[in-house]
Amino acid sequence: MENQNYKNHRKFYTPHHFIYLPLLIIMEFFGISQIFNDKGNKQVWILFSIVIFLLFYLAIMVRQHYALGIQNRLVRLEFKQRYFEIFGQRSDEVDEKLTFDQIAALRFAYDDEFRELLYKALHENISGNEIKKSIKNWRADHYRI
Repeated sequence: MENQNYKNHRKFYTPHHFIYLPLLIIMEFFGISQIFNDKGNKQVWILFSIVIFLLFYLAIMVRQHYALGIQNRLVRLEFKQRYFEIFGQRSDEVDEKLTFDQIAALRFAYDDEFRELLYKALHENISGNEIKKSIKNWRADHYRI
C-alpha cells in the first residue's frame, strides 16, 4: 500500500464516484438536451431531468451526511482519547478552542508533532490545512470514509 501523505490522503469510492454519479450526470445532460430536441415529449423530458437531478442530489447528500457525521464524531472521540493518553487529562477546554478542521488535521501527526501542532493551533490559530502541510512524518489513516 502506498504511503499516505498530504497529496494522496483523499479517498474515493469507485462505484459511487466514478460509475453511479457520472452516469447520473450523463443522463441529466441527455434529458436536458431532449427537452430542446423532442418537442412532442417536452414535459416528459422535463420530468425525467428533474427526477434524475433529485436522484443525483440525494445520492450525494445522504451518503455524505451520514458517513461524514459518524466519521466526525469518531474523529472527535479519537482526539479526546489521544489527548488524554498524551497529557493525562481531559480535553474539554482544549476541544472547545479548536475547530473541527484543526482536530481532523491533527490526526495525521504522530505524538511528537501532535504536541507542537496543537500548541500552534491553540496559540497561532493555524488552519487545518496549514496543520496538514506542517506535518513532517505523516500518520496514515486508511480507514476513512
